[in-house]
Amino acid sequence: MKSILSKVFVAGLLLGSMHIVAQPIKVTVAKTDNGYALMRGGKPYFIKGAGGTSYMDRLVEYGGNSIRTWDSSMGEFNLNNAQKLGLTVTMGLNVARERHGFNYDSAAVHQQLEKLRKEVIKYRNYPALLVWGIGNELNLEYKNPKVWDAVNDIAKMIHKEDPNHPATTMLAGVNPKVVAEILTRCPDLDLLSVQVYGGLASVPQEIRAAKWTGPYMVTEWGPTGHWEGPQTPWHASVEETSSEKAAVYKSRYEASIKVDKNCLGSYVFLWGQKQERTPTWYGLFTEKGEENEVVDVMQYLWTGKYPANRAPHLDSLTLNGKHVLDFIYLQPGKTYDIKVSVKDPDNDKLTARWELLPESTDLKNGGDHESRPAPLEGLLNSSSVNKATIKAPEKEGAYRLFLYVTDGHNNVATANVPFFVK
Repeated sequence: MKSILSKVFVAGLLLGSMHIVAQPIKVTVAKTDNGYALMRGGKPYFIKGAGGTSYMDRLVEYGGNSIRTWDSSMGEFNLNNAQKLGLTVTMGLNVARERHGFNYDSAAVHQQLEKLRKEVIKYRNYPALLVWGIGNELNLEYKNPKVWDAVNDIAKMIHKEDPNHPATTMLAGVNPKVVAEILTRCPDLDLLSVQVYGGLASVPQEIRAAKWTGPYMVTEWGPTGHWEGPQTPWHASVEETSSEKAAVYKSRYEASIKVDKNCLGSYVFLWGQKQERTPTWYGLFTEKGEENEVVDVMQYLWTGKYPANRAPHLDSLTLNGKHVLDFIYLQPGKTYDIKVSVKDPDNDKLTARWELLPESTDLKNGGDHESRPAPLEGLLNSSSVNKATIKAPEKEGAYRLFLYVTDGHNNVATANVPFFVK
């Protein structure tokens, strides 16, 4: 009896081991009759992805199939969660940036390579793994072309340690000089990745003009960037409303990612919330987890259908009878009217909440962490969803008025107006 139990115990251990030993799904890039395709497990796989690891269950529900990370610090957790949900992961490998003080001497580069080798070996067999992403926007403010030699060495290492997954690097924009460096110095990359905001619609033409004829992904795309749109005279960037964003997300995607046969798919930015210039600029969700109109558009782009209940649509927001591009100046301590034109596609009852922030001064580049300004209290009075008043702060300076209109179904419309007290 003891020997039988022992055999059962050993068999259980073996089965348990078999259960926890992950089996990779082979991913390749294949040439097609008219472009390229990502092949996963021998089947075409077009990336309908989102940047970030928040709300992964909602991503699946809305038709997405992949997430993108910027490093592997939560690699096991993210890969296991993705696998449970049927998602894949483009896994970021954190490569030091020159603009953060990284010195591309041989010792530092070798140390980084060996650190990344351990990460690749650790995660290479997870079935949810899709692509390795080497660094993020390493071309941003760079001067030393040796960075691309380091990227190519990392790609070579990946191919040696993990023959089942392609390697790419993520570029800020489509710069012909940078692409020329990649073509010369990085022959071991399997595909290119670009990150483009306001100029997304022209990416297919720009890619070809830069003489890249191979496959590529768009690993970040979204609203008009804070560096691309209008600026006030006091150098505050003008942000689109959530409804304006929804329109440009749809039109730009349909003009580029959807139709270019060399494009393997994309990762919309950001499937979550972050402070970058403002708390609402790049996130598709608020800090409360409410979804703006862009989420509705993404569901449509991924599935061909809009959700049953849609987000409110904001037509206009005026302060003292002026729109955002009128560049609004207010007098200290004086009270001004705010008017809103907003509607709900489902005729849900709408509720407005307001917030007044000093203009952010913790401004970074390339997505680096920024701190959120503390709100100013007691200066706003809302009488209805369409009307409110604001008492201008006494202190001279730049401020920003934020509006959130919710429908009771976790949907939201957002807008903000920068103004200057003088």
